[in-house]
Order: sequence, then structure tokens, then C-alpha cells
Amino acid sequence: MNIIVKKRFLEYKGHKFKCSIGKSGYSSSKKEGDLTTPRGIFKLGAIYFRKDRIKSIKTKIKKKIIKKNMGWCDDSLSKEYNQEIKFPYKYSAEKLFRKDKFYDIFINVKYNQNPAKKNRGSAIFLHLTNEKYKPTKGCIAILKKNFLKILPLIDKKTKISIT
Repeated sequence: MNIIVKKRFLEYKGHKFKCSIGKSGYSSSKKEGDLTTPRGIFKLGAIYFRKDRIKSIKTKIKKKIIKKNMGWCDDSLSKEYNQEIKFPYKYSAEKLFRKDKFYDIFINVKYNQNPAKKNRGSAIFLHLTNEKYKPTKGCIAILKKNFLKILPLIDKKTKISIT
């Protein structure tokens, strides 16, 4: 069963939650920096989490602890475009270990990967938001309590369908 993202809601296995999406809405032809959430059906990658903020998580998918030097390359000039990297890094990359709580736990949405096409968009995650539900730069974001409700239900076969 797929996680469904439609309008401003995320649905999965009987749960329906409000969510944030990209500031510029959805796009079937996403470009780097266009602030849109890509349409399509995508596999899910590893779950990343801050061990200092999330003590334990129940999940059936691969887990990775976020370290202070971790980032995600958003520079299409790099060979590591749209991949996890380590700082210091000579190209543009987003920090994964952040002061705000939005990346305390997130799942990599396997958009534009294997191989990554230049300028088609990077760092698309299912991550956390707060009660304000501010638009994202292209990710999908839900409240932590809702994320933790669906997380144990997600397995290696789960995909995300963004319409």
C-alpha cells in the first residue's frame, strides 16, 4: 500500500493527516530550486534521525543516525548531486543536523536518484513540521506525532504517491 499525498493531506493505512508541501505546489517537471513538490510514485529510502532528540524508533526500514557533519548535495555541478555527503564540502549542500526540529526524523523520498539528472531537484524528504504547516522547499512535512503513528507501518515495499 502506498502513502498518498493529495492536496494538503497525507493518507496511509487508515490515517489521514494535514501536511505541508512545496511553496509553489506540485509539479510534473520539477527543477532545482523551484519550490515544488514532484508528482509521481517514488520508493522510500532510509529513515534518518537525531539520536539526541529521538530516543527510539520502531521501523521496518533502514535507519541512519544523523551526525553533525552530514548533509545532502543540492549542487548539480557535483558528482554527488542528490546524495548524502559529509562536511566540509566544496559544493552546495543542505545540512541534515539542524537547530530547528524539522529534520529530527525524516525519510528520503527516492526522487531523481539512480541516476540523478542535473537540475531536476534534490533532497526531497518526508520530514517534520510544526502546527503552522509552513510550505516547504519541495518536501512533504507532517507533525511528529503523526509521523510516529505511521512509521511502524512503513516497510521496504511502501512507496509514496504524490498527486
